[in-house]
This record gives sequence, structure tokens and C-alpha cells, in this order.
Amino acid sequence: MISILLVDDHSIMRMGLGTLLAAESEFLLVAEAENAAQAVEAFAEFQPDVTLLDVRLPGASGLDVLKQIRAASPAARIIMFTSSEQHGIIASAIALGAAGYVPKSARFSELAEAIRQVQAGNQYFPENISRIMASHSDDKRLSPREIELLEHLRRGLINREIALAMEITEATVKFHLGKILVKMGVADRTEAVAAAYDRGLLEVRND
Repeated sequence: MISILLVDDHSIMRMGLGTLLAAESEFLLVAEAENAAQAVEAFAEFQPDVTLLDVRLPGASGLDVLKQIRAASPAARIIMFTSSEQHGIIASAIALGAAGYVPKSARFSELAEAIRQVQAGNQYFPENISRIMASHSDDKRLSPREIELLEHLRRGLINREIALAMEITEATVKFHLGKILVKMGVADRTEAVAAAYDRGLLEVRND
């Protein structure tokens, strides 16, 4: 059986998907988590074969969870299972080591196939996700670290605060910011954040 960790902050989603997984004899749902901290703890405890991970979580994002789990367990097989189909989020997930990316609009049969493929050591990206990536193939891509810095800019942090949050020096913050401005073809941090929203690199949030 393929052991699965399900990470989603919506109890109804976890309940419904848990029921579908339980109906398949080849799948075993070993743990659930509703936030980033629980997800990291559950992975460490249960060491699932495959983790289904939402992008939008309370506290740290699913991308942060992906980064933490992969840092501790490089062989971890993680499928992003989320409603977000923004190019920047997809690109970041792939760069951070996600083995699959399945939108919540997909049929369960497609998710089940993704789980099988990822468990077998393959990657799985549905046709619509592959099309999104192909349409941006000529972009000057930002690294996950640069997107993380953009997130801090979105929150209005100054360089000193960003340096503390990212555990780097202010000089390194300025260096990364300069690269971001050049890659995005913008003049300052305000334009960079606006452009990031336009290009789907940042999600609209209420915090």
C-alpha cells in the first residue's frame, strides 16, 4: 500500500478526499495536517510514501513546508494539490522539488494516477499545468529565494527586516533585489511587487 500524508486547512476537503482514498485498496491515509507546523511534524513521524500538500496554509505556506521537508528528507515525494494554477507558484514548487502538481479541479482518477506515478519515482504534471509552464518558457525566471524576497517586499519590510527574516546580510538583500529588478524590467521595489502580482508570482492575500 502507498502511505499518504494529506495537508489541507479545510476539514471538509480532508474528509472528502480521505473517503475517496480509503475506497482504494492501494492507498493508506496515515496522517492529516491542517497547518505548516503540523505538516512538518506529521511527515517526520509517519514518513509517508507520498504527501499531498496544499499551497495555501495558515502561517507558513505550502511552499515553505515543501522546502522544510525536502531539506530534511531529500527523497520525499510531494505532490502539490491546490486550487492555485499561477505560473510563479508552479515554478517555485518545481524548483523546490515537488514531484507533481495537481489542481483541485482535477478528477480523483487523475490524482490517483499522480500518486502512483510519484510513488514509482516519476514526476506528474497534468496537461493544463504543462501548458502553463510552456507558455512561460521564455520568461526570465526568478529563483525561489528571489520570490521569497518578493513576498517580504509585499509585506512592506525594509532591507534590515528582510535580512533578519531570510537570515542573510543587508548587502545580500540589496544584491538579490538588484537581480530581481533587472529580471523583471522594473525600476523599484514597488513596481517589482506590482509586476509580481501581474505575472502570478505572488498570490493576493488579506494579511
